[in-house]
Amino acid sequence: MACSAAKTHLMNVVSTISELHTEVARARHAGKRIAFAPTMGNLHAGHLKLIEVARERAQFVVSSIYVNPLQFGPTEDFSAYPRTPEQDLQALAGAGTGLVFMPTTEEIYPRGVAAQTCVEVPGLGNVLCGAFRPGHFRGVTTVVNRLFNLVQPDVALFGKKDYQQLMLIRLMVADLGMPIEIVGVDTVRESDGLAMSSRNNYLRPEERALAPRLYAVLCDLRDEIRRLGRIPEKAEATGMERLQRMGLRAEYVSIVRQQDLAPATPQDRQLAALAAAWLGRTRLIDNVEVTIEG
Repeated sequence: MACSAAKTHLMNVVSTISELHTEVARARHAGKRIAFAPTMGNLHAGHLKLIEVARERAQFVVSSIYVNPLQFGPTEDFSAYPRTPEQDLQALAGAGTGLVFMPTTEEIYPRGVAAQTCVEVPGLGNVLCGAFRPGHFRGVTTVVNRLFNLVQPDVALFGKKDYQQLMLIRLMVADLGMPIEIVGVDTVRESDGLAMSSRNNYLRPEERALAPRLYAVLCDLRDEIRRLGRIPEKAEATGMERLQRMGLRAEYVSIVRQQDLAPATPQDRQLAALAAAWLGRTRLIDNVEVTIEG
């Protein structure tokens, strides 16, 4: 669709950086606090929750729809990633978004993807999901950094389902001295507990029936940590074995410290259990936070 400065209800939709700057400057000149929720489109209720929280924290909400090639590996699903722009714009307008930025890759990476200056958070970007998706988080932090510089928001919203991504963006913002508040928004789930994700569309019916077991295993692990007041022995290996028995091909189950995703020690009290597993051709991720009292 033609999206250059088009109108959808009270929402502006722009495709160029110059148009984006004009609209953001207008809002800032009016004294409005600006919130930003970047997305790759194919929106679901989890994305719309970001907009809801954004509206609570700012007077002007900007969102973006851009499928970023830099964060997809050579064997991953960039071309197959679901794109539903008409439905996405309708949903964002209904949620109260003020401005949507829908750039082309040429607009985001004018010198080409291969020539783009990259931003990388060392260490944390190469563990957990990063160990299985080399270069993925470099692509994420690079595009988010670029979008932050273009939008210059006061606050930005990210879902906690992508827990490692949220932590990487927090560290990037701190390391680069960006005056942006990063807010993590709780995961929105289906009625059976499955974390909402655009990739859930890839699940065949029999796989969809198995998918909530990832969250169930993490919840059981969380509950056992609370009951014992410590991390049980071989908890990660046990979680992996349970997922395998349930029909999921587990990549990892890890219990980490919330503040930096380092492996948890007996002294840590603010923990998170993270997991990734495959069902057919669909890679699922999920997590739960857990606090050990006392």
